[in-house]
Amino acid sequence: MATMTDYQYYFLCFLLYFLSTLLLKSLFKTKNPLNLPPSPPALPIIGHLHLLGPSLFKSLHNLSNKYGPLLYLRFGASRCLAVSTASIATEIFKTNDVTFSDRPPLAFSDKLPYGRYGFFIAPYGNYWKFIKKLCNSELLSARQVEQSRAVRHEELTWFLRKVLESAERKQVLDIGAELMKFTNNSSCRVIMSMRCSDDNDEAERIRQLVKESFEVGAKVSFGDVLGPLRFLAFWLYGRKAIDVALRYDEILERVLKQHEESPQIENEDLVDILLKVYQDDKAEFKINRTHLKAFLLDLFVAGTGTSSEAIQWTIAELVNHPYVFNKVREEIEFVVRSTRLVEESDVQSLPYLQAVVKEALRLHPTVPVVIRECREACKIKEFDIPEKTMVAINVYTIMRDGKTWDYPNDFRPERFMVSSKEKENAMEYIPFGAGRRACPGSKLALSLIHTTIATMVQCFDWKVGGEGEHVKANMQVGPGITMPMAHPFKCLPVVHFNPFASSM
Repeated sequence: MATMTDYQYYFLCFLLYFLSTLLLKSLFKTKNPLNLPPSPPALPIIGHLHLLGPSLFKSLHNLSNKYGPLLYLRFGASRCLAVSTASIATEIFKTNDVTFSDRPPLAFSDKLPYGRYGFFIAPYGNYWKFIKKLCNSELLSARQVEQSRAVRHEELTWFLRKVLESAERKQVLDIGAELMKFTNNSSCRVIMSMRCSDDNDEAERIRQLVKESFEVGAKVSFGDVLGPLRFLAFWLYGRKAIDVALRYDEILERVLKQHEESPQIENEDLVDILLKVYQDDKAEFKINRTHLKAFLLDLFVAGTGTSSEAIQWTIAELVNHPYVFNKVREEIEFVVRSTRLVEESDVQSLPYLQAVVKEALRLHPTVPVVIRECREACKIKEFDIPEKTMVAINVYTIMRDGKTWDYPNDFRPERFMVSSKEKENAMEYIPFGAGRRACPGSKLALSLIHTTIATMVQCFDWKVGGEGEHVKANMQVGPGITMPMAHPFKCLPVVHFNPFASSM
């Protein structure tokens, strides 16, 4: 079985599924048929599964362009509502926010060490509400973001020195790989006060686990379309998923014990805060050790991969648009001169930089499809939506809608030189999702993204093809549940401003 390809595996599943599908079809017959949203032509048994490619957001984008912005899809026995317009997203994120506040369980999640204990996949209930409140008041609050500013600055300095070394050696840099290390370093410091240096074996294990988590997560998510037979996905991906989770568990248990034995009193990291809640018998919700580790796993995965991808896409857009790159640099030099490194506190005085980041996130959202689940039967527009229907809101398509955005596929930061509040309220600009389950770490992520991009522009020119060559960055998107670059983004850094010259 281990030698079977994914295609052979799914073919077997669909053959086994044939008889059960016929039975389910007869059971689901009703005297009062529902008024479901429009649906593209489907195949027997597999439904619309053949219409999906390796990239979910691209597949849904193509379907919406051909069949409309609200579609009812069937993947095996799983039902999915595909949403690709801001007006319908408003009904989901605002009008019916509570109804659509669940997330569908992952395939064989009951067999994984953390199950549905993770905050990001937990059902909407007391545990989820408690952690969300804790995020807003403590873990990811504005106060905590400010308190960890010095840590982010130190890690950014380490990253820039590494780039400077490559520039002096005229060495091409794999920007994606270095940004992954940098964001992982920052996450480790903020979460558990441990620096993930290159010679730290524990750190390298965490980085590898984050990478493997994204890979196995995409496969597990695809296995969900098998409906009642989704447990068959366990045969192919289960062992790998459990292995990744157990290796995480070993590291996180060690981190928790270290913090319990030597707690921080003044400069608390996120583990210290979580342990205080864990040990509080009067807490609003009594979390257990599995809750702790599952939430820390969420933070590692979310804080490392998505931020590095956002920075990478933004730099690639700037490299491909020299006029915009130079305009960002001119703004930075006007504000901070050529005497020091740009800092987080400067960002509020750099409106064009902020516009560049907003435009890059519009074109390349780190989570292009937001997944929800309908908790109870409801209506969207005039259509009936059955209970437990999965909902896929295609943020990518919404933020490239030609009806609400001029030149929607072009990189034009100037469009954000006016306030984006109106578009955010109309659900036309939602790079971090919206509603109750919007990303709680967006403030922390944006703090890191803005400052990193500012310093990369301030300190270096970036040559994609090497010195003397004028080659554009390859903007092809790779497969997956996020928006990774299809090819490694490699550049030769050329020093423009060395902020460490006086200390060398």
